[in-house]
Amino acid sequence: MKKNIFLLALGLAVVLPAKAQWTNWNTSSAISGVFGAINHSIESAERKKAMEIQAKEKAQYEQSFKDAMESAKDYEGGEYWEDALEKYEEAAKLNCKYGYTDQMQITRKINGLYVKAGRTEDGPSILNNDKTILPDYSNYRYVRENPVYVNKKSTTTKIVRVACSDTETRLEMEFEGTYVNAGASIKGTTYIKGDKGGKLSLVGVENITMAPNATKTPWPGQKLRFVLLFPPLPDNATEFDLIEPSSEWKYKDIKCK
Repeated sequence: MKKNIFLLALGLAVVLPAKAQWTNWNTSSAISGVFGAINHSIESAERKKAMEIQAKEKAQYEQSFKDAMESAKDYEGGEYWEDALEKYEEAAKLNCKYGYTDQMQITRKINGLYVKAGRTEDGPSILNNDKTILPDYSNYRYVRENPVYVNKKSTTTKIVRVACSDTETRLEMEFEGTYVNAGASIKGTTYIKGDKGGKLSLVGVENITMAPNATKTPWPGQKLRFVLLFPPLPDNATEFDLIEPSSEWKYKDIKCK
């Protein structure tokens, strides 16, 4: 079929210019349209082939997925947490690739088993908040959980707490991975800008990697809590913006008083 379409395109290239009223532009457009149809046909065939391979592999590995899930539940029932964690992660690898069930259910199991297996240092989710040491906020002049702000860009990272003192501006953030090994990082050029005063550059982070490296969340639905530290905002500032240049992180009108 591909050969026949190609010959048709060559025929158009030879025959069409022979007519006096047919311009070079017409000829180029016709040939372009035919080759466009060829490319679309090839792409459609490749997509169909890829879907067939995916469906075949999904059926092939479905029993492996079921076996891993069954073993994980058995180990969990016997309180063999490490073994259960290993099997749930084995199932998660297959599930993320072929989609046998809701991945969030498996992710929640994995998160819980990080705790039960005593591996919170390895856990990438909200459980590794042990690394994010919360200070005594009693000396901060302003603290607000889940602050109101404007962010018109689509992002899976939100601000969960803002705290302002005479020595620092502290922003606790939460990133949620949406795919396997999703990565979060922060650029050193990130800054805040208050309605009273100029830009204040990032001076420190907790529990996140500076770009170009990234802190990974292995499974979809896992959350990473981290902290961004900035110099103190002026005492008369009432709101500020958080900006990471060339990214979706554009948080506006964050209240600080």
